[in-house]
Amino acid sequence: MDDVTHLQQKIEIAFNNPALLKSVLIHSSYINEKAGMGLDSNERLEFLGDAVLGLVIAQKLFQDFPQSTEGELTRLRSALVRRETLAHIAATINLGEYLVMGKGEEGGGGRNKQANLAGALEALIGAIYLDQNIGVVRNFILKLFGQEIYKQAHLGINTDYKSILQEVIQAEHQIAPSYHLIEATGPDHAKQFVVEVREGNNILARGIGKSKKIAEMEAARAVLESLNKHISPKQN
Repeated sequence: MDDVTHLQQKIEIAFNNPALLKSVLIHSSYINEKAGMGLDSNERLEFLGDAVLGLVIAQKLFQDFPQSTEGELTRLRSALVRRETLAHIAATINLGEYLVMGKGEEGGGGRNKQANLAGALEALIGAIYLDQNIGVVRNFILKLFGQEIYKQAHLGINTDYKSILQEVIQAEHQIAPSYHLIEATGPDHAKQFVVEVREGNNILARGIGKSKKIAEMEAARAVLESLNKHISPKQN
């Protein structure tokens, strides 16, 4: 049984155009090693899938949390579509096993890299949207993300990790944490920002996100988790 057939069975979606699903699995490193073969990587599908995912998640949150503010919904959506969450969800369907990548990328643990898993999941969403319809892809997304939506909502859609961290550090050390942009990489449609949160000159953690603000929030959340602090919702 080939990988495309097996993956269709796993996700319970039969593609009208299996070649589209094959494109989902092609990592750019494979294209670089097979130049001239006329193949395309999954990056364009990733771009489309990112937009489709954002729309479906935003609609779901809008419907399910009618009392939440725009800021609260934005924070919850950001937690659901961040790289770490996408990689975790991709791993639940073993998406990394199906990727076609260059020898160097595979040798470097490429099948388990968060960026590769997250990108492949977005590409898969984009391909399902093109091959089927918005209803099919919506059901697919909500089935995969159902538990994660519940988990994030349970944590508190209005949890402000930066404010909580500031309170914790100021209470213990009388100094406010500071945030520093380390790098911004990737194409415009899939920018990734890396931010460090520091206490004085001491680096506490790093956060990654699709905006500087999201990366800062992720950095703060990482510190709180490492400190084993109880995170309770904080009202704006």
